[in-house]
Amino acid sequence: MGNENIKKDISEESQYIEFKEGIFGFEEEKKFLPVMLEDGSDAVLYLQSVRNEKLSFIVMNPFMLKEDYNPILSDEDYKKLGTSDEKDLSYYVFCVIANVVEESTVNLRCPIVVNHVTRQAVQVILSSDEYGFRHLLKEFEKEEA
Repeated sequence: MGNENIKKDISEESQYIEFKEGIFGFEEEKKFLPVMLEDGSDAVLYLQSVRNEKLSFIVMNPFMLKEDYNPILSDEDYKKLGTSDEKDLSYYVFCVIANVVEESTVNLRCPIVVNHVTRQAVQVILSSDEYGFRHLLKEFEKEEA
């Protein structure tokens, strides 16, 4: 996808998601445009900053990696998202692409959660020790039967 497509897409304000508190390490960045890498699939997206066209993040749907992923949000998280209805929420995890693909990782401990009704989003730190900050993508490869 070329920059001209990104610039065209960024004009679609109704598609923005807003992090009132920003993302960890990028607290000044509040608005992002989620861009699907494959039409109709949220398995892998990139989050393009609206303010800084040079800033984007690769995020993945954690349920595509780990079907039994079970993030438990705090009451405060639900309050920030403006809902307690899980049907309104989508979850994504940051992916760090390494030079050697097998060394690429995802952070299951700090997902971003998007209320797709209001377009509000937060990055949370899950209290469960079940999920780590760095899981190798190869951990989630499906075994062939």
